[in-house]
Amino acid sequence: MNEEWTTANIPDQRGRVAVVTGANTGLGYETAKALAGHGASVVLAVRNVEKGERAAARMTGDVTVQALDLTSLDSVRTAAASLRSRFDRIDLLINNAGVMYTPKRTTRDGFELQFGTNHLGHFALTGLMLDLMLPVPGSRVVTVSSTGHRIRAAIHFDDLQGERSYGRVAAYGQSKLANLMFTYELQRRLATHGSTVAVAAHPGMSSTELARNTPAALRLPLTLLAPLITQRPAMGALPTLRAATDPAVLGGQYYGPGGRNEVKGHPQLVLSSPQSYEAAVQQRLWAVSEDLTGVRFPLAEPQQTPSFSGSATTN
Repeated sequence: MNEEWTTANIPDQRGRVAVVTGANTGLGYETAKALAGHGASVVLAVRNVEKGERAAARMTGDVTVQALDLTSLDSVRTAAASLRSRFDRIDLLINNAGVMYTPKRTTRDGFELQFGTNHLGHFALTGLMLDLMLPVPGSRVVTVSSTGHRIRAAIHFDDLQGERSYGRVAAYGQSKLANLMFTYELQRRLATHGSTVAVAAHPGMSSTELARNTPAALRLPLTLLAPLITQRPAMGALPTLRAATDPAVLGGQYYGPGGRNEVKGHPQLVLSSPQSYEAAVQQRLWAVSEDLTGVRFPLAEPQQTPSFSGSATTN
């Protein structure tokens, strides 16, 4: 595969509909901008509509805005209903929005904020939109994870909401690990349903607003090191764009920067942590997520759980 993949490699996206969450700033903005610039009809699914409209005005192409607050399942359902009334097909759903290292807080539904926003909100949105994707050749669900899925990360089924013990770094790690496990389990279930695939990506270390809640002890060192270890949002968005548009991408793959430690660089196929590939945990997380959100996917669970090497699964 091309080691220097850039936005110049994005195929013509005319006729495709892409929904990008959290697209008014940072990685989401750059992702939406590139897709619109290559002809896609792009929906910026954002919490703050006014900011979304300002972002859309800075883009070229067919760009519209949809209100979406991932911290509220009511908002997720309303947004999904609105999108369904506007479109009869979705080619790309890019689950990009997220929060990072927040103090202990809960969503409107009582979920720990990072797990509720980063995982459960996107889980629900995907389930509510998926039937508009299944009939569409080449449709993809791309979920943005993080190298943080390796840091103090586990799925704490006995304390998912951090009610007994809360650490902002561990909670973020859990949510980003959940993003990957959701992708892999979704791909397993999609494997017998047409050509829709689920893919994951991560941006490495990018200079965005996401890090504004970084713990104080880490803030100064990261600020001093930022010029050496971070990249511009436009570069950080490339793994997501490759996962969304590269014709060679397969379901179940994971893309990130190709540089040392996946911190910076052009997007390449990468591997996630060994625990992210544990099928039994993926399936348990799926069942718990259905119960918590009340969203059931239009997919039958396969009778057999295939082995998964972590490199790719085909559809």
